[in-house]
Amino acid sequence: MKHTIKDWIILTRTWGHVLSFMPAVLAIAYAFYRSSTESITVNWWYGILAALAAPILQSGGNLISDYYDYKNNVDRKGTYGSSPMLVDKIFTTKEVFWFGIICMVVGNLIGLYLLFNTSFHLLWIGLIGVFGSYFYFFFKYKALGDLTIFVIYGQLISLGTYLVMTNMLSWEILLVAAAPGLLIVNVLHANNTRDIKNDKVANIKTMAMLMGVKGSIRYYTVLGLGAYLLVLVTVLIGIQHWLTLIVFLSFPLLLKAIKQMQSADIDKLENIKQMDEASAQLVMVFVMLQVIGTFAGGLV
Repeated sequence: MKHTIKDWIILTRTWGHVLSFMPAVLAIAYAFYRSSTESITVNWWYGILAALAAPILQSGGNLISDYYDYKNNVDRKGTYGSSPMLVDKIFTTKEVFWFGIICMVVGNLIGLYLLFNTSFHLLWIGLIGVFGSYFYFFFKYKALGDLTIFVIYGQLISLGTYLVMTNMLSWEILLVAAAPGLLIVNVLHANNTRDIKNDKVANIKTMAMLMGVKGSIRYYTVLGLGAYLLVLVTVLIGIQHWLTLIVFLSFPLLLKAIKQMQSADIDKLENIKQMDEASAQLVMVFVMLQVIGTFAGGLV
C-alpha cells in the first residue's frame, strides 16, 4: 500500500513528542538560568541537537512498542489505545518495525556525535535511554512502565541535554526535570487505566491493573499534585527562580484532569478514553510555563 507523508506522521504519534522535546527545552532554559548566575560555558548548538534527537528517539521507541503490542495481541480491534495504523492494516508490521529502527539509528547517530564532542558520561545516559526505549514494551508488561517513563523522560533527557551543553553533570537538573516527569508518567497511567480490561485479556500487568481504578485515580492525583509541590520546594531551596512559580497558572488544568479521571469506573472506562491526550496537553502547558519562568529568571 502506498503511504502519504501524513500517514507516516500519524504513525509516529507526533502529538506525543512534547513528552520528549519539552524536557530537553527545559534543560536548555535551565542552562541559560545557571549561566546568568554562575561562570559556566554553554554550547547552545549541542542543546538544539539534543532537543531534536529526543523526539526522533521517542518515535523509534513508540514504533517498536506498537510493533510488539500488535504482535502480542495487546493492540487489536476494539482497544482504545491500539495503533490504528497496524490494527487497520494501513502499515505492515515489517514497515512499522523497521521505521522504528531507522528512527532509533538516526537519533543515536546524533547522540554519538554529541558523545564524541562532549562528555563520556553521555554514554551511560544514552545506553540506559536506548535500552529502556527499545524494551519499553517488556517493562510495561511487567508493571514497570511508569518507572521506565519517569527515568527516561523525567530524568535522562534533561540530564543529557544539560550535560552536552555545559559538560557537567547536575543533580539540580534532576529535581527541576522531576516535576514534569511526574506529569509525563500520568500520561501513561491514564492510558493504562483506560485499558485495564483490555490489558487483562492480553495477560499483561500494568501499575493501573495492580492498583485498580480507585487506586489509579488516587495515584494520578498524587503525581499531579506532587509536580506542583516539587516546583514550590525547588524554588524555596533556591534551585529554581521564583518566577517558575508561573507554572501554577496551569493548576486549573490539573484540577480539570483529576475531575475527569474521577469519573472513571471499571464499567465506565470509556469516560477517560481521551485522558492520555488531555494529560499530554497539561504537560505541554506546564513545561512551557516552567521554561518561560526559568528564562525570565535568568534575565532579571
